[in-house]
Amino acid sequence: MQDPNEDTEWNEILRDFGILPPKEEPKDEIEEMVLRLQKEAMVKPYEKMTLAELKEAEDEFDDEDMRAIEMYREKRLQEWKVLKKKQKFGELREISGNQYVNEVTNAEKDVWVIIHLYRSSIPMCLLVNQHLSLLARKFPETKFVKAIVNSCIDHYHDNCLPTIFVYKNGQIEGKFIGIIECGGINLKLEELEWKLAEVGAIQTDLEENPQKGIVDVMVSSIRNTSIYDDTDSSNSDNEDTK
Repeated sequence: MQDPNEDTEWNEILRDFGILPPKEEPKDEIEEMVLRLQKEAMVKPYEKMTLAELKEAEDEFDDEDMRAIEMYREKRLQEWKVLKKKQKFGELREISGNQYVNEVTNAEKDVWVIIHLYRSSIPMCLLVNQHLSLLARKFPETKFVKAIVNSCIDHYHDNCLPTIFVYKNGQIEGKFIGIIECGGINLKLEELEWKLAEVGAIQTDLEENPQKGIVDVMVSSIRNTSIYDDTDSSNSDNEDTK
């Protein structure tokens, strides 16, 4: 088959009649590079600068640039404020009982607050504190605090520890009281993350409950036990009627 881009008299005739498309011109790499550089030059230098760099380079721009820079700087400041607001916590802080109202009940509007009431002599409480400390760094938009239970509630029973309360706008949205509700002595980090996500306090990236497999096995075991019990009972009834 004849190459349509070949320089022949016949191909030129076919192009004149529109039977063949116009001949493809070879791309000029130098021209392409020049066009790319021109396009990059159209981007104002301040659009690549940090706020500190903008401050240092103010004398290098004309009035039109300065007006654009002010708009750009305001945009960057707003973005920074939004980011700081979302990441204003990031750690598990210790508070005392007399700080409870200000730090938890009267916390900022629409901020989720997770407080752990603990006693350092209880190993499960120490485990929960370790997990919460890691979760606080992972979810800095949520407020994580802990308090020694005696400083908040007098005569609180050890059987109720650890205790985790989840607040939002002064209301308790979730609570986990005692070892079993908190997840057991072998509580994994992902399991606690899922529990807190279920009440809405954090936005987890976990796709399913880490304990789902364990729960399924337990349910299956209970069902099997129930079936065997029913069978034994039925056999016993049959023997009694003979």
